Amino acid sequence: MAFYIQSVGEVVILAVIVGILFAVDVNASEQNNNWGLSVLIAFASGVWLSLAIPWFVWEKRRAGQSLPPGMNLATVGFWQLKRAITQIWKLKQSLLYLIGYFLLGDSLNTTVTVIATLQNTIVEYSTLELTYLLIVGITSQAVGIYSFWFVQRKRGIGTKTMFNVVALAIILLDGWGMIGIWTQRFGFHNKWEVWVYQMFYGLFVCPWYSYSQIMISEVTPRGKEFLFFSLFSIIGKTSSFIGPIVSSAIIDASPSGNNNSPFYFLFGLSLLSFLLLLFFVDLKKSRREQAAFLDAEQRLRDKLAMQRTTSESTTHL
Repeated sequence: MAFYIQSVGEVVILAVIVGILFAVDVNASEQNNNWGLSVLIAFASGVWLSLAIPWFVWEKRRAGQSLPPGMNLATVGFWQLKRAITQIWKLKQSLLYLIGYFLLGDSLNTTVTVIATLQNTIVEYSTLELTYLLIVGITSQAVGIYSFWFVQRKRGIGTKTMFNVVALAIILLDGWGMIGIWTQRFGFHNKWEVWVYQMFYGLFVCPWYSYSQIMISEVTPRGKEFLFFSLFSIIGKTSSFIGPIVSSAIIDASPSGNNNSPFYFLFGLSLLSFLLLLFFVDLKKSRREQAAFLDAEQRLRDKLAMQRTTSESTTHL
């Protein structure tokens, strides 16, 4: 629900931005349009600061994990990363989801970037029209997130099924863009398509940002949330720049410089990751693996504690 509330707040802020853009008269000239962008960025930065600062001031302190012996704030992150990578090899289902999460996340991030480039070209970087598109997208996002949540709760549908629906929506986006390689009639070449895209993306793709995180919790052993969410966060951030670099290289290598060319790569990547997640990630099996993992870890702790007690007893004798 937090994502839904955030989306509603974004729509309110965007409505204020539309009023500001009209006041600046961004449609009067290219200079006004550019000035409108600057004003928009300044306003958005002010909103961000006004909402962020109170959070830091009033946020209640949450006790975190204590630093391991010999560690400091500069080195503990690398130690945790190494530890997470070592442990995840013992959890096959968690590892498979990590791979699928990286591939599908990379594809989605790049798909959004490529479509945004095409969209900006279609609307000729009109600040007002881009804001209208964003309002449609964020409103659809709020409706999509709430609808997914409501349907899942009402029908008792599993997390993975809802996640698979989102993955299929990503594949459809890439497939539509790939059609645009061969024809100019559609495939993100027309203004009506970017309006439909914003609605489709909000309704069916944006729930990815909720369900991909819920899936992480599904494959994470109890008590290891900090460790595994850190690993998945690093993987997610890594996927944010690899795909765009590959896509740029594909466009540069294309004889015609077609901006739709990356959809070949993105469609295949999305399909591959979806099939991996669909057929090889089993949440029931993951729960059994997690239980066995935690049981083995507990036995090891008990063994070490017994050895320590025995050693201390021997020393006293």
